[in-house]
Amino acid sequence: QVQLVESGGGLVQAGGSLRLSCAASGRTFSSYGMGWFRQAPGKEREFVAAVSWSGGRPYYADSAKGRFTISRDNAKNTVYLQMNSLKPEDTAVYYCAATLRSWSTASRDYDYWGQGTQVTVSS
Repeated sequence: QVQLVESGGGLVQAGGSLRLSCAASGRTFSSYGMGWFRQAPGKEREFVAAVSWSGGRPYYADSAKGRFTISRDNAKNTVYLQMNSLKPEDTAVYYCAATLRSWSTASRDYDYWGQGTQVTVSS
């Protein structure tokens, strides 16, 4: 089992930045690929970014490229999502998730999920 707890969400103006953190406990964190997803009201959950177990080869949704950066610190059992140049359309609940695959953009491939953290971007 892996327990995931997100933090760092909040209210920010358009153009601002937030850094989300996801702390993991349980089985070996470094064995898992990690991803960030988000879900806006009335919409399906969508992929944002993922990073392999080693921290290399990050992957981003087109909406996140150039603005968001995913990283991980295996010594701290934590994965981060640095979000810059935020837009109102980034408003959503953000979830981190863990997969035994190297990485994936598909939510069905993730085995463990956090409870989510709300990000609200005002215009």
